[in-house]
Amino acid sequence: MSLATGCSNSISFQLPKPRSGMPITISLTEARAIAKDAYLYGWPLSENYNTIYAYSIDPENPNYKAPFNQIFNDSKVFTPADTAIVTPNSDTPYSFITADLRAEPLVISVPAMVPDNRYFSFQLIDLYTYNFSYIGTRATGNGGGHFLLAGPSWESGGDRSDFAGICYSASHFALLIGRTQLFEPDEISAVQDLQSQYKVQTLSEFRGDSKPPQALPISWPLPITGDKSKTPEVFGVINFMLQFCPTNPTEVGLMERFARIGVGAGLPFDVKSLSPDMLKAFEEGIADAWKEFEDLNKEVATGEADSNDFFGARESNNNNYLYRFAGAKIGIYGNSKQEAIYPMYSVDDAGQIPDGSTSKYTITLAKDEMPPAQAFWSITMYDAKTQLLINNPIKRYLVNSAMLEMGEFKTGEDGSLTFYLQKACPRKEDGEKKNWLPAPAAPFYAVMRLYVPEPRAYEGADRWIPPPMKRAGSVSEEST
Repeated sequence: MSLATGCSNSISFQLPKPRSGMPITISLTEARAIAKDAYLYGWPLSENYNTIYAYSIDPENPNYKAPFNQIFNDSKVFTPADTAIVTPNSDTPYSFITADLRAEPLVISVPAMVPDNRYFSFQLIDLYTYNFSYIGTRATGNGGGHFLLAGPSWESGGDRSDFAGICYSASHFALLIGRTQLFEPDEISAVQDLQSQYKVQTLSEFRGDSKPPQALPISWPLPITGDKSKTPEVFGVINFMLQFCPTNPTEVGLMERFARIGVGAGLPFDVKSLSPDMLKAFEEGIADAWKEFEDLNKEVATGEADSNDFFGARESNNNNYLYRFAGAKIGIYGNSKQEAIYPMYSVDDAGQIPDGSTSKYTITLAKDEMPPAQAFWSITMYDAKTQLLINNPIKRYLVNSAMLEMGEFKTGEDGSLTFYLQKACPRKEDGEKKNWLPAPAAPFYAVMRLYVPEPRAYEGADRWIPPPMKRAGSVSEEST
C-alpha cells in the first residue's frame, strides 16, 4: 500500500508562536465574566493533562502506565485492595494508550474476540475530553483488524485497504482506554491472552519505513492539582494544552474573547502580573463557574438534567461547556451513553441512604424487564465512605448478566431475579444465598452498568427505569 502522500517524512508539527497576553486592560466585571467561561471551557483540559502526566510523562508517579504510543495492559480486575480509583469498574480489565499524533498516525491492531460474544472497546478521548471515536463491539464489531488513528496534522490519502477504520482526533494528543469483558474470575487468562494481542504502532512502523518522522521534544510543565486547580494558576496549564488543540471553526470568536484575559494557545500567563483587583476578579469568575456546576448538580438530582448527557462527542455536546465540565468533575472519561450508562443506587425506595449495619435490601429484575443491555449488565457494591469495593468472605463484588447466563443465580417461579444486598449471608434458602451481593456493615451504594445499552435505556417517552432498591427488613439474629 502507499500512503506516502498522506503521511511522510515531510510532515512536521510546530507549536503556535506565543503572543503577548498581558497586561489585561478590560474592566473587572468583564474580566470576571470571561474568566468564568474560560475556566468552564479549560479546566477539563487541565484535568486531562494531570492524567496524561501521571500515565505517560512522570515514570515516578504511582499511576504511571507506559511511554507515549505504547500500550499498558492491566491484566486484572479491581478488588478491595485497589484504592487509587473510586467507584472502580470490576467487570473489565483495562488497557491504556497515550497517543502522540504530532508526527504521524498510529495503527491500533486488535484480534477477533474469543468467544465471539465477548464485549470489548477502546474509547478514544481527545484533549478536550470528548469521546471522538470508538473501536470495539458496538462501533466496529468483534472481528478484529487494524485501525488508523490520525491527528489534525495528517493529510489523508493513499491506499486505505489495510485498515478496518480510520479515526480522527481533533487534538495532537489523545488517550485510549481499553476494556475487555471478564465473564468470571477463573477465565482471567483468556482476557490476558486477548490483551497480549492488542498492538499499537506508528504508521511508519506498520509500513516498515526505515526513516520515520520525528516530533520535537516538549518541555512539560508540572500539573496543577488539588485546591490549586481552583485558582487562576490553572490558566497556565490550559494555555499549554491549547497549543495542541487547533481551534475549532465554531470557537474562533470564543478564543478571541478568552485572549482578552490572556487565555489562549501559547499565551504566557503569569498570575503575579495581575493587579490585586484583577486577581480578585479572576478568583470570583472561577467561583462563579463552580456555582454553575453546583446548580447543575441540583438539576440532576431533581431530574431536570441527565448526567448521561455530560459525556460524548463534540457533536452531541453542541458546545455545552458546562456539561463537559460536569462530566470531567463527576467522572472524567465517562463513556458516551451509546456505549455505557451507569444508573446509581444511592438511596432506597424510601429515599434513605442504604446502611448494611441496620437493614437488608433487595433489587428485583422482572423477567421481561431485565436491564436492556446489548453487551452485558452488572450491579456492583461500594462502601459509601471510601467509595471502594467491599471486602467479603465470598469475594463477590458484583453480580452480572454473564453469571445469570451461566446459571449461577436462582430465579423465581415467574422468571424474576432478586438480589439480596446485605451484610450477612441469607439463611432462609439456597436461592437467596446464590443471589447474595455482600454489603458492608455501614452505609453503601450500588452502581448498575449497562454496556451497549438499547436506546430505550437512556432516551424516549417510554424510557426504561431501573427497578428500585427496596428495604427488606432489619438486620436480625437469623442472619449470620
